Amino acid sequence: MAYRILVSPRAQKEIENAIDYYALNSTVASRKFIASVATAYQILSEVPFFTMRYKDIRSFKIKYFPYSLYFVVYEERKVVRVLSCFHNKRNPDKRPENG
Repeated sequence: MAYRILVSPRAQKEIENAIDYYALNSTVASRKFIASVATAYQILSEVPFFTMRYKDIRSFKIKYFPYSLYFVVYEERKVVRVLSCFHNKRNPDKRPENG
């Protein structure tokens, strides 16, 4: 059974900001970012058990872009809650710390 993906408001805003940034320079880049995020969601819905970063927060690197999705897996409910779409060059102190 596939996991349902729930995206937090914070993560959605970060994704929208990244799309807007890429759209300033190239519509192709923004479309590729959207496609890469969609692919990441598909992978997480099938197999969400990626690298544990701290406590119960895991991460998944978005292919071709300098972003990672930070998320929590709720096995009993079959839910993956995406907490953040974090730019990998940002200050690591600003990564999400709780679900």
